[in-house]
Amino acid sequence: MTNKKTENKYADYALKLKIDCKNCSGLCCVSLYCIKTDGFPADKEAGIPCAYLNSDYGCNIHSKLSEKNYKGCIAYDCFGAGQRATQLCLTNGTWKTNPKQADIIFETFMIVFQLHQMLWYLMEAFQLTSDNKLESTIDQLIQENEQIAEMLPENCSKTDLSAYRLKVNTVLKQISSAISISTSTSRHSDMMYLGKNFKKANLDGKDFSMSLMIASNFTGCSLKKTNFLGADIRDANVKDTDLSESIFLTQMQINSAIGNKNTRLPDNLSRPAAWF
Repeated sequence: MTNKKTENKYADYALKLKIDCKNCSGLCCVSLYCIKTDGFPADKEAGIPCAYLNSDYGCNIHSKLSEKNYKGCIAYDCFGAGQRATQLCLTNGTWKTNPKQADIIFETFMIVFQLHQMLWYLMEAFQLTSDNKLESTIDQLIQENEQIAEMLPENCSKTDLSAYRLKVNTVLKQISSAISISTSTSRHSDMMYLGKNFKKANLDGKDFSMSLMIASNFTGCSLKKTNFLGADIRDANVKDTDLSESIFLTQMQINSAIGNKNTRLPDNLSRPAAWF
């Protein structure tokens, strides 16, 4: 969900959160721990390059990921952390050209990923509130986010995001609570919806944050201001479903779901190639 308020004020920030693999050094294919059962090509320790990573930091089988059913690769989205970490560490080279700096580069990537993920949520939170005090708090948190990122990689060892994350979570809970009140809905007490059939249900304003919703069916549901913050919607059926007014959805969630050309998405999200 986007509107003019954030499009204008945070246009530059929004661009930072879009993946740009051509300006990355393959960090997600090297730094992450992967297991085959999660839809990756093989079990892989963190810091070990994927067997399909080529010399130009690209994927040799990118066009065949769907064919091979590598759902983990298809779903993953770094919120633009890959290219930003690569640029922040540019004076140190890359993990390949300067192996001695690899650990610092990987750590920078992990920290930036968390910062960008929180920035994504903060930008949406800003557009969802009309409370001036909350807007000011969110503004401050976004500026703090940028300050932390710009001190990397030098401050990697000193960077503890716990206190910052707590402040962000507090704001997100306030926003979620306000939306539940405004839509006369309440937080679902049950957070387990594995394979749940919601077909054609009115789920407007429902708070499914942090819920387990793998393989749930949302076909034909009404999902206005439905809160999916942190929800696991892998293999959820969103074919012919209107998600355009749902809130706190991320590209990674959308990439992991099953949609089609008729699925409507928020303006800030892209339709996965497999849906066409």
